[in-house]
Amino acid sequence: MRIAFFDSGLGGLTVLSTAMKRLPQEDFLFYADTLHVPYGSKAAEDVKTYIQHSIETIMEEEVKAIVIACNTATSLAVSDLRKKYDIPIIGMEPAVKPAVQINRDTGKRILVLATPLTLKEAKYRELVHRVDDRHIVDSLPLPELVQHCEALNFDPEVMKAYFRSKLEGFDLSQYGTVVLGCTHYPFYRNILCDLLPKHIRIIDGSMGTVKRLVEVLRERGLLGSSGRNDVKLLCSGGSAAYIQKMEKALTIYGAMEAGNLAANEAN
Repeated sequence: MRIAFFDSGLGGLTVLSTAMKRLPQEDFLFYADTLHVPYGSKAAEDVKTYIQHSIETIMEEEVKAIVIACNTATSLAVSDLRKKYDIPIIGMEPAVKPAVQINRDTGKRILVLATPLTLKEAKYRELVHRVDDRHIVDSLPLPELVQHCEALNFDPEVMKAYFRSKLEGFDLSQYGTVVLGCTHYPFYRNILCDLLPKHIRIIDGSMGTVKRLVEVLRERGLLGSSGRNDVKLLCSGGSAAYIQKMEKALTIYGAMEAGNLAANEAN
């Protein structure tokens, strides 16, 4: 049986990529709700309906767990989904807690980049209220970034100009960590690394989510031992062209990650 990953579009591939490295003996399914991407700028009730329909489709496949590889979808629907289905459902949240732990005693602030809908949801506000006892977390919505990613727009100069316009007015010397609070955003990690001051650390929730997935699978005796790291790609529109785009995006992200690993080893 496969482990399913769900997102509105390409973003969840960043979480899937992390899981593929951590769980080489598992097989995976990735489902993108391409008919309704992006979620982050739509009405919450509409998005909840899209999510329910998507999970119903995923459950028609042979899956043993589902990762909601989308911060917006998690905040809107994960509680209801866990009540409805018996299999493990792993959600995501912006990596605010580890960012606060990193910056607690540094005197530096934290900037969370996320979709407008994620930042509006009570789940995000409650998270910040719970962990940010020193009031060092700021938030910045980036409503256009998902569309850039869905268009495979990774041109460094174009995207640096975009980020400069969004970060204008922020004194970046005051910040120690930037949190990528949408699973599409890690596609732009390298561009942000080149743009931001070198002292700023960039983190996201993928590693923590996959760690939790492994824990839950182990607790339930569901860890695989005979999988081939195979990935089945599906999308709500049933578009062969979008499946090809997902394959390309997964390859692009894998190359980005391999480049980062090589650079870190060299240093």
